[in-house]
Amino acid sequence: MRDFSKMVIWQKSHRFTLTIYNQTRLFPKEELFGLVSQMRRSAASIPTNIAEGCGRNSNPELKRFFVIATGSASELQYQLLLSKDLKYITLNDYFELDFEIVQIRKMIFSYAE
Repeated sequence: MRDFSKMVIWQKSHRFTLTIYNQTRLFPKEELFGLVSQMRRSAASIPTNIAEGCGRNSNPELKRFFVIATGSASELQYQLLLSKDLKYITLNDYFELDFEIVQIRKMIFSYAE
């Protein structure tokens, strides 16, 4: 069993999840059960799947959960783009958040190989 909390990728994705929660607090109330909920679930799914994979007994299972985390990161990357286009986040915030999610995706890919 691996300690997920000591993994840099888990720590980074956890901090990013907290950032997404903070960012989405500013979204319109009508998005609470739409885009806000989707973004929060996508973001939380990344460190959640990393943690679950670390609790498995084999490397193939660990890699499978990293692949799932990558899918969640891709979903979130699109949701950030949509948020920018809907003007729920600023262009500057979008570029910062997009850069961060790309870095997370790259780290996940390096673990999943």
